[in-house]
Amino acid sequence: MFSVAEAGELLGISRAFAYELVARGDLPVIRLGRRIVVPKAALLAMVTLAPGSN
Repeated sequence: MFSVAEAGELLGISRAFAYELVARGDLPVIRLGRRIVVPKAALLAMVTLAPGSN
């Protein structure tokens, strides 16, 4: 599991844009009470499906 800020850093986007993706539903998250986390498998799937990735 990654925080939204950590996921944004790994994706090469800003923290604010990562939270915008969460709000739009484009970044899969799990809500644990007040905490929002990005599952590692979902993040890896996004990176794998990104254009230009091998």
